[in-house]
Amino acid sequence: MTAPATTSAPLQLVLGEEELLVERAVRAALEQARREDATAELTKVRVSDLTPPGLAELVSPSLFSEGRVIVLEGAQDIGQELADAVLAYAKMPADGVVLVVVHTGGGRSKAAKSLPAALRKAGAQVTECPKITRPADRESFVRNEVRQAGGKIDPAGVAALIDAVGSDLRELAAAASQLVADSGGRVDEEAVRRYHRGRADVTGFAVAEKAVAGERGAALEAMRWALQIGVAHVLIADALADAVRTIARVSAADRGNPNQMAGELGMPPWKIRKAQGQSRGWTQAGLADAMAVVARVNAEVKGQAADPAYALERAVLELAAARDKR
Repeated sequence: MTAPATTSAPLQLVLGEEELLVERAVRAALEQARREDATAELTKVRVSDLTPPGLAELVSPSLFSEGRVIVLEGAQDIGQELADAVLAYAKMPADGVVLVVVHTGGGRSKAAKSLPAALRKAGAQVTECPKITRPADRESFVRNEVRQAGGKIDPAGVAALIDAVGSDLRELAAAASQLVADSGGRVDEEAVRRYHRGRADVTGFAVAEKAVAGERGAALEAMRWALQIGVAHVLIADALADAVRTIARVSAADRGNPNQMAGELGMPPWKIRKAQGQSRGWTQAGLADAMAVVARVNAEVKGQAADPAYALERAVLELAAARDKR
């Protein structure tokens, strides 16, 4: 995400689908406006609920010249008439008003698709918020979060943090900030493991790791404890599915250097390395059975089973049995 300007740009475009980055961009616009006018008010409205007269009312000069930040959300759904009104306003923005247009970058209508380019041409300040899906981008996000919190993190620490927390950006950001505070600024693998050890022991991923290793008793114990402290059934089912699918994908690929395989498989090297170790105990027949098990339990925990906890318990036992299949 690009750095905010030193003074508020009257027209701003927040472009992309990554919700956390979009929220931060909007918050940055408001904070900047309030540095210039502490009374600046924030108004959010979806374009689907707005008309051109409504827009005119929102951006019309105030009697007392109070600062305002107007956020138009969901601009990828904008119609031609409202798009024309936004672009007409962009030519002569009102003093004290910051108009922030939030757009995913897509859109069905011609007006929606062409709006970002038109706003750029009109001089809008653009903040890019692309969806973070690639492992490398997620790792870069973690490093940046630690750096912004005033700390440093090594590659092993980045991998350990993603392994412990998962891919949710909000949780990664919160964990990065807390780790910097707790570790004095230097975050390594041991600091991450120490901080997240209690949490990692009760996540769905811990259950899945034991299940695909064939550790029936340990997997059932971890699952029951996870459910007891409130881990959702669907998260455990998703973790089981992710573990099985990862092993299947890695075992189907030629065994090689995880760093070289990362781009092809769309996984970080540490995850490939772990799956390579786990795949040694599996046959293709066992993986086929396991894929059927995780597909079934996914449906069961989403409403098909009368008792989702029992469905998970059965799935764990069946995965262990599938691993033993020769």
